[in-house]
Amino acid sequence: MSIHKKYSREPKKIKTRKKDEHALTNVVSLRISDQEKRLLERVTKSTSRNVSEVVREALDLWMARRRKLCLDA
Repeated sequence: MSIHKKYSREPKKIKTRKKDEHALTNVVSLRISDQEKRLLERVTKSTSRNVSEVVREALDLWMARRRKLCLDA
């Protein structure tokens, strides 16, 4: 028994994604140890946040502390 596919002669509609004006587009890559990765995974599970959100918050806290100590302008 053979299976016949029916082909439509109508052109396929191309789905386009809506652009989110507030979407973050910059990508930063970093290397971490296995221990740091395990810790990061525990934090993401316990906070229901993704890795990007956790790292972004950590960076914000680090920069705020440096500003408080007047290490950065």
